[in-house]
Amino acid sequence: MSITASNTEAPDDPGLSGHGADHQVRPASFWILALGAIGVVYGDIGTSPLYALREAVKAGLHQDAVVNETLVLGVLSLIIWALVLVVTVKYVFILLNADNKGEGGTLSLMALAQRGRGKFIPIIPILGVVGAALFYGDAIITPAISVLSAVEGLNVATPAFEPYIIWISLAIIIALFAMQSRGTAAVAKLFGPITLVWFIAIAASGISNIMDRPSVLMAFSPTYAITFMSSHGIIGLVVLGAVFLAVTGAEALYADLGHFGRAPIKYAWLFVVLPCLTLNYIGQGALVLNRPETLENPFFYMVPPWALLPMVALATAATIIASQAVITGAYSMTRQAVQLGLMPRLSINFTSHSTSGQIYMPQVNWLLLIGVIVLVFAFQTSSNLSTAYGIAVTGTMIVTALLAIFVIHLRWRWSLMATLLMMVPLLAIDIIFFGANALKIANGGWMPLALGAFIMFLMMTWRTGARQVAETTRAMEAPLETVVKSLAKSAVHRVKGTAIYLTQTPDAAPTSLMHSLKHFQGLHEHNAIVCVRTSDHPVVEDKTRVSVTKLSKDFALIDLHFGYMETPDVPKALKFAKWAGSEAELARTSYVLSRRSLQSSGRVGMPSWQDAVFIFMARAVHVPLILRCERMRASKDAPQGSCFEALLRKAPQHEGL
Repeated sequence: MSITASNTEAPDDPGLSGHGADHQVRPASFWILALGAIGVVYGDIGTSPLYALREAVKAGLHQDAVVNETLVLGVLSLIIWALVLVVTVKYVFILLNADNKGEGGTLSLMALAQRGRGKFIPIIPILGVVGAALFYGDAIITPAISVLSAVEGLNVATPAFEPYIIWISLAIIIALFAMQSRGTAAVAKLFGPITLVWFIAIAASGISNIMDRPSVLMAFSPTYAITFMSSHGIIGLVVLGAVFLAVTGAEALYADLGHFGRAPIKYAWLFVVLPCLTLNYIGQGALVLNRPETLENPFFYMVPPWALLPMVALATAATIIASQAVITGAYSMTRQAVQLGLMPRLSINFTSHSTSGQIYMPQVNWLLLIGVIVLVFAFQTSSNLSTAYGIAVTGTMIVTALLAIFVIHLRWRWSLMATLLMMVPLLAIDIIFFGANALKIANGGWMPLALGAFIMFLMMTWRTGARQVAETTRAMEAPLETVVKSLAKSAVHRVKGTAIYLTQTPDAAPTSLMHSLKHFQGLHEHNAIVCVRTSDHPVVEDKTRVSVTKLSKDFALIDLHFGYMETPDVPKALKFAKWAGSEAELARTSYVLSRRSLQSSGRVGMPSWQDAVFIFMARAVHVPLILRCERMRASKDAPQGSCFEALLRKAPQHEGL
């Protein structure tokens, strides 16, 4: 792969990797964030009572002819201890403490593990890429199955809706993704209260049925789960695959860490979500034992007749909300992938003045929407989609557990023995769940695996291509200090006015500067190398916005700092800079960038067809930014210099791209 340079440049996104550096969430109100976490983070796992116990007990009936106490208490015990071990112990008490600059998710673990004691272990980046790729499969399946299952509930009211199920589902899905641009905080304000009412309602319905059969509380004993699994053989594994439905959504809990912070997520789980889920599952078990005929839909049979329609409406809203956890998780995951050089520089919109982790990524949003729409048309019903559900989630959980072992041992400095004693039992649970869900691969489970493999290919292509471009770029660059000293001794022709060279590699001479010298055989009287950086804070004070380093009598290096919520105005910010060319008239000030054109070189590296994929990815992300720049130029409200800044911050670049 080779590079040719022309006259406009779109450098790296400045300071992107620092947005969440050591970031601690400081919410205006802790409980508002906790309420938002209930709606956004726990929407998925919170709707599992609609089907998890029913499917697990039905799976057990392949061996047990009738519903009995051994079967029901065994299933209940498996669900309760899955919630305790997988969600509470593994995710809430262990993984939430493993944040990378305030962010969670598989790639955060990968970054932490790679920094552990400075050792490079090849398996770590491979695990990180596999986990991230599988999470995207989950992010596409969850909205499709959640919305379809909710809308299919209309068939209970009347069969007249059946021909319109898919179209109603698509309308809801499009509306859900369209509202994402309002930001996580705005979405949480709407979803949080609804989901809180949902959890209170399911807990109340569970309590009323537990009172009719208090003996069902014996399911808290793990002996019932152990006895059931040891006596049911392969059927026990099938039941376990259905029990896993009770913990789907746990992986989004960790991925959404940057949106709400550790404490709100933890307290929401321990004091609201876990107690309410447990009460509802136990209540369903009590009902099924008292009235086995209710197994067809125990969740709704628990509800008194007068509350049935309101509960159906609430369940519909809750299942739609369930999609939100993986959508916001996909934004966080993509942002981390960009920071780690696994994806191009996609546009990131920061939507909160108090929490830098609350972001919206338009390109990711619309790509997810396209994927969800394709799944709805391909699978048609939630039952068909359920065969594909679980593989991606369990695969992600296994990867997370493996990476956690490296982080705890290498980063937290636990002994290897202590690390294994804590994590191996949790890893074994994940592997058992994966084996149970692997039975679905032939019936649709292949889909998230194929999607994950494709995303892995794109990530590795981008990483390899970016590294090749970076190596080529470094070979072409000259140190800025050397170039400035050389120009100070030369008699190059001088042009009146000031030139601003925008760059993100301030230690190297900008390509645009070198080409100006080559093609125009001249240099401006005053020159500034300007680097735009983004702070961890929402707003930067004017007194700390600019730092100037004088390189020579006609060259200066200027760092401009903007908050992540600010719309940078480069010319306005430069007014605060005191340097030799700062008093120049606007008409005599030129902004100069350079563009790097990618071409396949045919030399050793990636195959030519993979070069073409890499170049397509770079150009596909770059074109919308050029269009955005043109809109800025046409807008009267856009700050001066915002077009240049848009290219500077948002361009699809990494390590020289």
